[in-house]
Amino acid sequence: MTRLNISSQPLTRPLSLVDWYGQVRQLSETLSAPLAIEDYGIQSMPDVSPTKWHLAHVTWFFETFLLLPYVEGYTVFHPQFGYLFNSYYEAIGQRHPRPERGLLSRPTVEEVYRYRAYVDDAMRSLLTTQADHPDVQERTILGLHHEQQHQELLLTDIKHVLALNPLRPAYREDLPRFESAPTPRKETWLDYPENLYSIGFEGADFAFDNESPKHPVYLQDFWLASRLVTNGEYLEFMEAGGYAKPEYWLAEGWGMVQTQGWNAPLYWETVDGDWQLMTLGGMRSLNLDEPVCHVSYFEAEAYATWAGKRLPTEAEWEVAAESVNPAGNLLEQGYLHPLPATDISRPDQLFGDVWEWTQSAYLPYPGYKAASGAIGEYNGKFMCNQMVLRGGSCVTPPGHIRATYRNFFPTSARWQFSGIRLAH
Repeated sequence: MTRLNISSQPLTRPLSLVDWYGQVRQLSETLSAPLAIEDYGIQSMPDVSPTKWHLAHVTWFFETFLLLPYVEGYTVFHPQFGYLFNSYYEAIGQRHPRPERGLLSRPTVEEVYRYRAYVDDAMRSLLTTQADHPDVQERTILGLHHEQQHQELLLTDIKHVLALNPLRPAYREDLPRFESAPTPRKETWLDYPENLYSIGFEGADFAFDNESPKHPVYLQDFWLASRLVTNGEYLEFMEAGGYAKPEYWLAEGWGMVQTQGWNAPLYWETVDGDWQLMTLGGMRSLNLDEPVCHVSYFEAEAYATWAGKRLPTEAEWEVAAESVNPAGNLLEQGYLHPLPATDISRPDQLFGDVWEWTQSAYLPYPGYKAASGAIGEYNGKFMCNQMVLRGGSCVTPPGHIRATYRNFFPTSARWQFSGIRLAH
């Protein structure tokens, strides 16, 4: 099996901060290496960003939030890159419109890589001379986790780009396939007793601000499926008229089915009467035992209603995951695709494979307070009209996921590696 050359360390890593910086920055370029130069600039929809924009934006983050404030006399690589590669930081200034990122033929890919090298040289000097500065440490670690988020988005976005090409080109032809025994037809239901639990992050290691503070939550008895919903199970929903019966759907979701013409998860298509799906390894026959992937919150909720179950709350999910090692089919495994469950006698697939939709709206925890200044715009400003997903996916970098991690997307989002775990 071919594995990606990936190394990741937690905050308690034995590496120096400058070495960890180098590892994370190199991984972004490693993930981009299989692409043709023509792939770097395409934006297939407003939610997708071109690969070269991802590579430049994460570089802009280090230049803006570390080099400019902490390196005396620092000269930016290009005076207009701040406008081109600012994502959503209102306090920093005006930005190039997000839906128009794919219209930028310049800067070239070569110039973006020179920008990365220029900033990396300056960052290495900063981390060598001011490694003990608490603000430099804190912002560098945030920037590295920010880049890991964009590593995941880079792969998610390029999959959408390639899927819209009628040739259905593969990101990598050599991605391995997992051969295993079929997933058991019936999941195990894991019982969690009524109790007062605590959720949220507390500790000295890194976590995003939206994961805190740790706080008590009261939960009634609940049962959580030991594995994710499979393609085969979701196909049963489809064959039972799932996309044709409004009684399974929230009103807005039913509207999306009608206006968008949804009749299957994203990337599924029929070829000569059989279901196939687009993967980062190209087109493949549908494996009924793999977790269903690329479904919206509306589709996840409709499936749960059809199945007579529900989606878990994010508190229920975290209670189940807090004692589980945050390991699984993540980016370093090299599959870049969800895999079948292997052991349903315990909570399986909680980390990796697919991000799991919860029924919880993305809202601040009690006592949450965003940081001051532009850094405070990182998470808090999105706490409206989003739903929480948990657990990471097959393209999440290792060392970047934990039980308290809160991802969030709009209810209609499908291009993310998102799937379903049931509760009742």
